[in-house]
Amino acid sequence: MRNILLILTFLSCSVGARAAYLLIPMDESQTNHLRAYGIAWNALDHETDVQWLLNYRGGSYLFEYSKEDEQACLEKGVLFQTLPDAQAKSVLRDVRKGQNNTAAVEMQRAPKIGVYSPGRSEQWDDAVVNVLTYAGIPFEVIYDKEVLQGDLSKYDWLHLHHEDFTGQHGRFYSGFGSTQWYKEEVATDEKTAAETGFSSVAAMKLAVALKMKMFVSNGGFLFAMCSATETFDVALAANGTDISGYIFDGDGPDTDYASRLNFDNCLAFRNFTVNTNSYAYKMSNIDTYNTRMSRGVTESNDWFTLSAFDVKTQPVQSMLVQNHVTSVKGFWGATTAFDLAVIRPDVDILAQNSAAHEARYIHGNLGKGRWTFYGGHDPEDYQHRIGEAAPDITQFPNSPGYRLILNNVMFQSIKSEEETHVQFSAYPSPATTQLTVNYTLNEEVSGVLKIYDASGRLSYSEVLGSGTSSTTVDVSGFSTGSYLWSVESEGRVLYTERFAVAK
Repeated sequence: MRNILLILTFLSCSVGARAAYLLIPMDESQTNHLRAYGIAWNALDHETDVQWLLNYRGGSYLFEYSKEDEQACLEKGVLFQTLPDAQAKSVLRDVRKGQNNTAAVEMQRAPKIGVYSPGRSEQWDDAVVNVLTYAGIPFEVIYDKEVLQGDLSKYDWLHLHHEDFTGQHGRFYSGFGSTQWYKEEVATDEKTAAETGFSSVAAMKLAVALKMKMFVSNGGFLFAMCSATETFDVALAANGTDISGYIFDGDGPDTDYASRLNFDNCLAFRNFTVNTNSYAYKMSNIDTYNTRMSRGVTESNDWFTLSAFDVKTQPVQSMLVQNHVTSVKGFWGATTAFDLAVIRPDVDILAQNSAAHEARYIHGNLGKGRWTFYGGHDPEDYQHRIGEAAPDITQFPNSPGYRLILNNVMFQSIKSEEETHVQFSAYPSPATTQLTVNYTLNEEVSGVLKIYDASGRLSYSEVLGSGTSSTTVDVSGFSTGSYLWSVESEGRVLYTERFAVAK
């Protein structure tokens, strides 16, 4: 590390006098990928615009030079280059040409980050909290009371981890029901439910999940890992029926609960089955954990591959998979991976183990906002047990698994649609005969609505006028499957979103 710092110091001294920009490469040359995100975040926090160079050297960052940012790189062991104005503009120009599936995205603000956590002594650590802390990106902790009283409006980005939104306390009763930490968790949740006017923990957790869903719809970004990725949708689907056993709420599940599940309420999944056995952790067949061994997945071959996206038509998805590798080591969690058979057709598969027929990293949108589910507990701890210490993150400064977390954090740095006076939405999905696209384009912006099929072929194009209006596209002749609609202007993608066509 000492030699690296000496090299960096030499570089900065040799060109510092004429430096106009800092380039932070994110390819395999980078000495500390994770803290590089913190450098970019700090620049944004000091009102410096940052260019995120998608698919250029692993998703690099470029921003105006300051002595403070240079010193921060030196102190944190982050590799950087100082570039004169002409060279920086040449790099930016080449990236914008997109000849190698590259693009430049302007980041203009440091997002306000909330972490949903009990704030009490936990038997489980939180990988997102650990990597945010290591990277130097600040966050605030909130929990049920704060969510219910409307505090989510204070945040741009919200993280969920090992939470059970069905109100069954993680189904840890059979293994840990006699432990002190479990008893305290149950007592605290029951007290909070009573204080907030709910008849049960399940009712309170459902109300919290619904608040979070509205947070996304209003423009927030929801990021979930571990059991939250599964229990969030299970709780939403079970809104209106009881799936909890006697030991959790004093009565058994409804006899007709299966027929009363409403998958239209879910963000990511559909047509899944719920397991109501109170003594088994398995909540549903969303998680592939119990079938992975039969599918041949072991620690030695547990890898998942990042999907490749066209940066022009799918810029959001491209941002979320920026990395210096294309394959990432798998890892377990209370919920580990998602069966491809129960994922909604309008959801983007960001990474998967195709041989095991499972997705590990998925993304979608709701209303004005977006969400990402990332299976597993901690990218650098293959099989994390209750009570085990968190891995020493200082040993993994270049972790590709942790990088995926931080990509999601940085996404909310992009200028919002409200700030640019450009807004879009479309319905329904799946569509059967027509798709309606609502849009607002200010006077300075002209747009073209385009629809692409799953292979990237253009299926429809229409010029949109300025102002607030809507257009209806006849999709009755489209084949069943997944499509992408986007609004483009002068070579830029203003907005893009997936939808499905069903017959």
